Amino acid sequence: MPGEDSAKEDKGFLDEVGRTYTKGSLQDKAIRELIVRTFEPYLDTSKRGLQLGYSEGIDTGLLCEHVAWLDVVDGSQAFVDEGLKRGLANAAFRMSLFEDFALGEGDEPYDYVFAVYVFEHVRDVTAVLRMARSVLKPGGLLFVVVPNARALSRQLALHMGIVKDLKELTPHDTNHGHRRVYDRVSLNRDLEQEGFRIIAQGGIMLKILADFQLDRLMADKVLGPDHIDGLYRLGLEYPDLCGSLFAVCGQDKKD
Repeated sequence: MPGEDSAKEDKGFLDEVGRTYTKGSLQDKAIRELIVRTFEPYLDTSKRGLQLGYSEGIDTGLLCEHVAWLDVVDGSQAFVDEGLKRGLANAAFRMSLFEDFALGEGDEPYDYVFAVYVFEHVRDVTAVLRMARSVLKPGGLLFVVVPNARALSRQLALHMGIVKDLKELTPHDTNHGHRRVYDRVSLNRDLEQEGFRIIAQGGIMLKILADFQLDRLMADKVLGPDHIDGLYRLGLEYPDLCGSLFAVCGQDKKD
């Protein structure tokens, strides 16, 4: 659990991210739809889930269609307020740093925890993973998505001299509040060190260009739904070139 000074700093950090976060991105909407498409085979409409982070709530609305109940926790009051405006019948919202979240007296553990674009933001990934384990039922699943350091677009930027290292934080990363960049090895290491067992993993949408370029191509209808579907399918074949990495995790039974 972060100290009082760290907690205040993190809440200020999240409020600033809420102001600078790019909203209305077409490619972000598309990829969040693909994320839920990827997770759907593992979901059961009779189960309860916890979502870490709200942002614009694209995936929140979609996840609500695949679970009986969804609790959403976010450290930004602005994002919580936006979620409350949605009026989702089977969702509730709470403001809290992820590290501080805990089950209340009489609360049941969750069947699912969703950490979509979370680990790159938080100060202490280990603390968030331990929290996730503490609120999951035995046999419960953790769903993770992070941006990929080895995305084709980032490798292109490296060869163009725009970045000097694949794990370098770009101005776009900074505006979105990123603190680190993952590849598949570092993601797996963090998950496994905290007792999670990887059931399935891969990439989501082969990423050919930067976010703003994809947004422009989609707005101009140069890239349409068939292209997005094709890039998603290609990403299943070439996960290390995708814009994002996903993992579906169970809990190590030895713990």
